[in-house]
Amino acid sequence: MYFYHMDRRKFIQKAGIIGGTAITPLSCFSKVEKPKYKMGYQLYSIRDEMAKDPIATLKALKAMGYQDFEIYGFDDEKGMFYGFKSSEFKQILEDLELTVTSGHYGFSPYLEKSEDDLKRFVDRCIVGAKTINSNYITWPWIAPEQRTLDNFKLMSHKLNTIGEQIQKAGLGFAYHNHGFEFEDHNGENGFNIIIKETDASLVKLEMDMYWVMHSSNYTPKELIDSQPGRYVMWHIKDMDKISRDYTELGNGSIDYLDILPDPIKSGLEFLYLEQGGNFATNSKKSASDSANYFKDNLQKYL
Repeated sequence: MYFYHMDRRKFIQKAGIIGGTAITPLSCFSKVEKPKYKMGYQLYSIRDEMAKDPIATLKALKAMGYQDFEIYGFDDEKGMFYGFKSSEFKQILEDLELTVTSGHYGFSPYLEKSEDDLKRFVDRCIVGAKTINSNYITWPWIAPEQRTLDNFKLMSHKLNTIGEQIQKAGLGFAYHNHGFEFEDHNGENGFNIIIKETDASLVKLEMDMYWVMHSSNYTPKELIDSQPGRYVMWHIKDMDKISRDYTELGNGSIDYLDILPDPIKSGLEFLYLEQGGNFATNSKKSASDSANYFKDNLQKYL
């Protein structure tokens, strides 16, 4: 059972996420000069095609209107992205006039490794990210067996340590939520721990709007009211009306015309469309359908 079925106000009063940090709203997005963003895509959404032919896939995504990407699957030991050396992948991006502004890196195993092992891994990630001119390194998840309150506290400590190391290297660091962070553990949850025990100047947040709507008791706007300026990246994907699984943007139950927060108040720098699976036809068609919906209905962000 999800928090979604709990009484909203009672939960908000009990949890520490919404409360004292809320501030008076900034000027409405519609009343200020609108910032413009590249239409981004999280490449995990099209991982089957990237595995077969990365260059052809990037060309196809560019033709759909995507200009910017978030990567996954960096091979830190070999310094490779999608089978290419970092410098080669950088050249591919430059030739196609595309950018990568963030990446999801494999931090989960390092929750249980030494500080020295973690530091060496982060150093390799920094080299890879800098080579492809990426702005952010992002911690994307922890494994199911790791999801205890003690581990959320341990992870928060590591997030601060990583954030300091990455910031010194001139890059940004962020944590990406799923739904498990919002699961109740006798009145506490992992997301609340992350918010309370990480340094907002070192650890930014990447909001996955699907998971916020699927598993939390909050709206994206409420979360941003609590931590204005901290949500520097958004993941935008839709939720099937019946199964509540992923679906193509515009086909599901999330009304993005209504729920998208003020990007200025959020601190938004980059946004990425995403669909992790459950494709109506295939991953390429889903990327195209979501791009078309975004361009047709959320043009003010582009």
